[in-house]
Amino acid sequence: MNHNLTEGILSQNHQSIAKAISLIENSNDSDIESILSSIYNKTGQSYRIGITGPPGAGKSSITNELINLLSDDKSIAILSVDPTSPFTGGAILGDRIRMIEHYNNPNIFIRSIGSRGSKGGLSKNINIIADVLDAADFDIIILETVGVGQVELDIVESADTTIVVLVPESGDDIQILKAGMMEIADIFIINKSDREGAEKIAVSLNNFLSTIQHEDHIWSPEVIQTSVYNKTGFNKLIKTIFDRYKFLDINGGREAKHRDRYISQVHDLISSYLTNAFWNDNKEEVLNKELDIEIKNRKNPVALAKKIINE
Repeated sequence: MNHNLTEGILSQNHQSIAKAISLIENSNDSDIESILSSIYNKTGQSYRIGITGPPGAGKSSITNELINLLSDDKSIAILSVDPTSPFTGGAILGDRIRMIEHYNNPNIFIRSIGSRGSKGGLSKNINIIADVLDAADFDIIILETVGVGQVELDIVESADTTIVVLVPESGDDIQILKAGMMEIADIFIINKSDREGAEKIAVSLNNFLSTIQHEDHIWSPEVIQTSVYNKTGFNKLIKTIFDRYKFLDINGGREAKHRDRYISQVHDLISSYLTNAFWNDNKEEVLNKELDIEIKNRKNPVALAKKIINE
């Protein structure tokens, strides 16, 4: 990688960081390897916070409030993932508009990125992008998911602390308790708590969490009610976020997160490399020929996969 680009990243130059992110988003293996080779050993210091929840829960508004309250003392990078259209390949990238007031703040870096077909609520290569921000020595990296609901589980691997945002209209008690997000949250936020029904959801969550036995080295999720409209609950939220940070440090949780993230990245990269190396014109031709056969005479997928592997 260009020496000036490396120096720009390490000195937290926003233009250099933005250029590196664009190179990573384009998924060119040589560019990604060059960038990581130059900066990876400088990572491991930033606190990565994931914010997820259903569409309209107020994830971007909460992020904006965190920026308002923390940016005087902390440098903050925000990666906001927007859904990519499966038809046009484009993304609206609208979260930047909500945070536009912070664009002239040198302590704040904001980047909206498209999900590009990722099913886990984040974006392909987001951990590598976060590594660039980590090497740039941002104190806090906030990862905001697209907001697709119960399948956004990638955030657990990418973040040190996962915040799940709900609202009074999120659904009845049973719907909330069966959601997959119940198992990934370190902090629950009941946002828009000035609305009717907020207390009921908070009580249901707390009652449910009280039935789960936690060992001393396991973090017990907290439930916090916030209202962006009334500006309430955010001091408690910030305290809990940093209580969680201290807890991870004391119990070795951050090191475990780094290790798991590293393993996951290596596995994903190997899977991608092997898949790309496997497919060639001959194998594609075998697949396409099978598609020309009527279903009643076509090989089942397992049989065809074995045939293609042995081609």
